[in-house]
Amino acid sequence: QVQLVESGGGLVQAGGSLRLSCAASRRTFNDYAMGWFRQTPGKEREFVAAISWSGTNKYYGDSVKGRFTISRDHEKITMYLQMNSLKPEDTAVYYCAAALLDYCSNRGCYEPTMYDYWGQGTQVTVSS
Repeated sequence: QVQLVESGGGLVQAGGSLRLSCAASRRTFNDYAMGWFRQTPGKEREFVAAISWSGTNKYYGDSVKGRFTISRDHEKITMYLQMNSLKPEDTAVYYCAAALLDYCSNRGCYEPTMYDYWGQGTQVTVSS
């Protein structure tokens, strides 16, 4: 069964950093675009960042540009989200996802419905 497993969440003070990881269970994920989303109670899932299958193309939500960096390691079949200068409004459950569409690698996919596989989420809490 295909699996995505997030890790690296936790509690951090404002201005601090965290690195999230998303480990995939199969090497076929190296062929997929992947992304990070976040969600808080009562709100829709929000796009954070995405990366093409090759790692060449990267896309960011406006609220995280310049602070977050997405990357991936094909050898480890793992995607990362380096989060710097964290703010209390970054507090959320963070989910990783994988998209089968080639379009997502070429143009970026910003809607959750365009992703086919999801992890279980990891909590990030930023204290003020």
